[in-house]
Amino acid sequence: MTAAGPKWLAYTDGACAPTNPGPAGWGAVLIAPDDGGETDHFGFIGPGTNQTAELTAAIEGLSRVPPGAAVELVSDSQYVLKGLTEWRAGWERKGWRNSKGDPVANLGLWKRLYEQADARRVTVRWVRGHANDRCNEKADALANKALVLRRGSAA
Repeated sequence: MTAAGPKWLAYTDGACAPTNPGPAGWGAVLIAPDDGGETDHFGFIGPGTNQTAELTAAIEGLSRVPPGAAVELVSDSQYVLKGLTEWRAGWERKGWRNSKGDPVANLGLWKRLYEQADARRVTVRWVRGHANDRCNEKADALANKALVLRRGSAA
């Protein structure tokens, strides 16, 4: 599905280090339509997992795009992209239970992500992580920067 007209690009990534679970951070690179510029965003989450970091990155990235806008969410996280495109309808139909009948993990974050996505015209694109996609690499670096800055301030 392709949205007509100008489209934002939101590259998002999460990081969890030195362990998973462990300290978690997120990064987002937003590119405004019509040569509107590129902005960087990042933050420290606290204790988390790779999955919570990836979800938070997508939430934070989308929240910075104006409501109603067309946006392509670009991520190396199959978890985030499949949750947006393939799994949601089944989860909702099954009362927020997964295919095994267990409660959906990270449900609060999923609901926040759906709220952001539903307020915009979102398409998704997967990119392979650490494969020299400039903006994906930058989002990863921003997520890791959040971890480094947090470690520095916690010392």
